[in-house]
Amino acid sequence: MTYELTDDQVQIRDLIRRVARERVAPRADQIDRTAEYPHDMYALLKELGLFTLPFPEAYGGAGSVMSACIAVEEFGRVCYNTGYLLVVQWTPFGAILEGGTEEQKARLLPGLASGELRGALSITEAQSGSDVSGIRTTARRKDGGYVLNGSKIWCTNSHIADFILVAARTLDEEGQALGINLFIVDRRTPGLTIGNEEDKMGARGVASCPLYFDDAFIRAQDRLGPEGGQGFKVAMEALNTSRPIVAARAVGIAQGAIDHTVKFIQERVAFGQNISNFQGVRWMIADMVTQTEAARQLVYRTASLVDAGVSGRELAPMAAMAKMFASDVAMKVATDAVQLFGAAGISNEYPINRYFRDAKVVQIIEGTNQIQRNIVADNVLGRIKKN
Repeated sequence: MTYELTDDQVQIRDLIRRVARERVAPRADQIDRTAEYPHDMYALLKELGLFTLPFPEAYGGAGSVMSACIAVEEFGRVCYNTGYLLVVQWTPFGAILEGGTEEQKARLLPGLASGELRGALSITEAQSGSDVSGIRTTARRKDGGYVLNGSKIWCTNSHIADFILVAARTLDEEGQALGINLFIVDRRTPGLTIGNEEDKMGARGVASCPLYFDDAFIRAQDRLGPEGGQGFKVAMEALNTSRPIVAARAVGIAQGAIDHTVKFIQERVAFGQNISNFQGVRWMIADMVTQTEAARQLVYRTASLVDAGVSGRELAPMAAMAKMFASDVAMKVATDAVQLFGAAGISNEYPINRYFRDAKVVQIIEGTNQIQRNIVADNVLGRIKKN
């Protein structure tokens, strides 16, 4: 099945494409080179009301993950970092929808949708990136709330977020483990220290920082979901919802790399003619375009499932496939693009090496592609066993 955009979605795409070309693209290289947070791009996204796209209408949103994917692809086509501003704004909302109380949803979701609040999600630790069960940060019951101790790494957007959803191992007063929970942690909480920004090869405009918790007190009403054991499910739901959006950003990287490459090969002359006339080059372009369109259709399929209300185990394998395939395509397309640029591809004079660096980031974040393959394989093999 081919997924065609509605008239409204085409209008959204065309508007964002124009804005991306005219107002975002001129800033892309500077954001990457300086590694400074693009406050002007955040203000632009807020002005356009684009943060609202995937949020339910009840909380001030447009209720369309498909439209969110369209937006992220178009921005990712010219500037990964601007598209990333949307993604990190949306990452916490799946967890809040899944595990939040009505008070928590009303307190956080409208602000995220409008851009008045900024959030972050913190799961990864030094010894437990892909292995969520290995989390060592603890939240111990005390004085009607919880005291957090431990550390996190690679928490994106934490340096500027108003709140951070933190995964921790919940303990009772005696220190007995109860399971994993997510906690809503205000960035200004005493006992929370946000470390220095990582110097990254890609995704340089949106910082990732370590977090350190030293007896940071969290109110009981800032725990997401029932105490003990629900945190993993809530966190996975957040990732399931965000993975098609991350995949859309990978499609944007691939399409942007194609755009730059097509222009370059039509102007580059070798052996007395444009290199776009050479059959080997033309076949590479054909493969790049075909792979990118296949990834786009998989993203659209997954986004349509989210919009139809599919979630949990039913959504997980499709979300994993979309993220895995689209980011692998982005890496392959960007690699081929650099090859077609030749020596120019490794020069900072051209932006194509930025697409190459950003593509590698997408293969790793939001769950490595090896973990995505595990999710898909577990689904298929488990289904076979049941039959």
